[in-house]
Amino acid sequence: MTFNIALSGLAAASKELAITGNNIANASTTGFKASRAEFADVYASSLLGSGGNQVGGGVKLANIAQQFGQGTITFTNNALDLAIDGNGFFVLSDNGTRTYTRAGAFGVDHEGYIVASNGARVQGFAANEQGTLSGVVSDMQINTSRLAPVRTTLVEAAVNLDAREPVLMQIGTTISTLGSGVGVAQLGAGNGYAQQTVEVVQPDGTVQEVTIEADATAAEIANMFSSTTVPGVSATASSSARIAAAGFDISGSSLSINGVAITGSTLEEIADFINSNPPGLGTVSASIDDTTGDLLLTDLVGNDLVFELEGGNGRSISITGAQGAAQVLDDSGANPVTVGGTVNFTLDEGVTLANNSSADLFDLAPVNFTAFQHNAFDPSDQETYNSATSLTIYDSLGNPHVMSLYFVKERPDAGAPASQGNRWSLYVQIDGRDVGDPDPNLPPPQNTEPTRARFNLLFNQDGSLNPAGTDPMLISNWTPLDENGQPNGAAGPQNVLAGGALPIPDPPTSSNLELRVTGSTQTGSVFSADRLVENGSTVGELSGLSIDESGLVSARFTNGESQVLGQIAIADFENVQGLAPVGDTAWIETGASGGATISAPGAGTNGSIVSGALEDSNVDLSEQLVQLIIAQRNFQANARAISTADEINQTIINL
Repeated sequence: MTFNIALSGLAAASKELAITGNNIANASTTGFKASRAEFADVYASSLLGSGGNQVGGGVKLANIAQQFGQGTITFTNNALDLAIDGNGFFVLSDNGTRTYTRAGAFGVDHEGYIVASNGARVQGFAANEQGTLSGVVSDMQINTSRLAPVRTTLVEAAVNLDAREPVLMQIGTTISTLGSGVGVAQLGAGNGYAQQTVEVVQPDGTVQEVTIEADATAAEIANMFSSTTVPGVSATASSSARIAAAGFDISGSSLSINGVAITGSTLEEIADFINSNPPGLGTVSASIDDTTGDLLLTDLVGNDLVFELEGGNGRSISITGAQGAAQVLDDSGANPVTVGGTVNFTLDEGVTLANNSSADLFDLAPVNFTAFQHNAFDPSDQETYNSATSLTIYDSLGNPHVMSLYFVKERPDAGAPASQGNRWSLYVQIDGRDVGDPDPNLPPPQNTEPTRARFNLLFNQDGSLNPAGTDPMLISNWTPLDENGQPNGAAGPQNVLAGGALPIPDPPTSSNLELRVTGSTQTGSVFSADRLVENGSTVGELSGLSIDESGLVSARFTNGESQVLGQIAIADFENVQGLAPVGDTAWIETGASGGATISAPGAGTNGSIVSGALEDSNVDLSEQLVQLIIAQRNFQANARAISTADEINQTIINL
């Protein structure tokens, strides 16, 4: 019996050595879990039980217990290297046969499936094109095809508009001195303008009288009205005269203009002299009328043009002003001919001129006042808008286009409440072209051409956006064009008259897009685009993968988009000790382990996923080396027991 007991001890020690050796051999195996030998003693039993002094029958290997403690997580540079931090196993399928592993050194096969080193496919929850997970466990596959383009249907622009910005556009009226005596050639040294008074009426009804002295030049009148003493009015002036070519002959006589002697005997020579001597005639320029050959003279600031001819040879010339009959100037030198200039007035909004005391300068009939707009919005002139920004949008073919947004501060309407001082206009262009719906009231072909897309923005007195005073913004007349200005084949617009409306249908059927300015503000700080996004994209090539801690597998594309492809599944068991190892660092479920509960990482007691990392073996080499020594001593001791029993038997036989 002693031999049998010792032999069982040798067998147990040999098993322990094998288990320890296997642990040591797999100390560097990813995801490996160490095992330990669990022994039990052996006693003989009978139908009636055992006696109290029964000697044991040796030892047996009761169980090889796997130790599923967490291994050290080591980081790598491969996104498909996965580790589980906590409980659970990766689920693999090899032609339908499921196994479970902690070794996450995965790759991709030629069909795009995520696989383990033995070719088994990793299991998870697939996602559709919108990123919605199916909830059904299946093979995880990475879609390596191009990401289809997405047309832009929504642009969100949250901006801050500077409340300190001025209103750039000016409106008002213009009028010129169109009285009966303006620009008439007068014989004598004065221009013939009489002394007179005109009233400047301000928007609040305040009246200011301005007196113009007799023979005042147009330049002097313009300076008077452009001074700060006459608010709301500015003025410019010019003078013009014509010397007739018919019968022109000044041979033997001398001509002077504004006191400057003119060199030349022909009109062409006189023009050359005037234009080549700017200091001599100051602001006067000359040209020849191509049709009549007359000499045209212009003073750009509105000084009188004074002509003198001397010589006593009976020579004369014909001089005409801006209006009125011609005046003949002879070379007797007795009297000059003087031509006065015209004054052009610009009046601010609500300012007007009235009650002139003489009609020779002004004709203030309402029909002679012309309304104007200065600094009206022009996208090519940055002086006509307060702020601007732009972003890239995409047509149905994925072609990029530039959408430009221009913000213009507007003046309140006449009689409007003070809150309308917070009113702005938003103008939109795409690729530098207007995209507003055609105006059906215009005659052909203008009634088919794009108009300027403009929308009203209104802000509350606390700077927040007023939705009720802000227009809905639909761009419904954008035809995507190529670099040559021709339609590029992408989906075209659906005008409002043709049924285009908000909301944009899904899936979209045209190039229509919505612009939202929710969250925009108007405060006393500089312009900023706090949010400027759109929902379109161009064609995308797969550029990389990422897996987060919840196991979501996302593909990154060259167009900056990402797409959820699925979610790695995690399995857990009621009794992990009941799992049966099958090699390749994998286990299968058994009746002892219970069925697998498969769910998402982080759900319940499941651990989380660490991407770009692997779980090392949980073998402690120091502990295993000590265990080797213990097993060796056990083996030696049992061998000694056999040797001792043999010596005893030999002694008994020798008796």
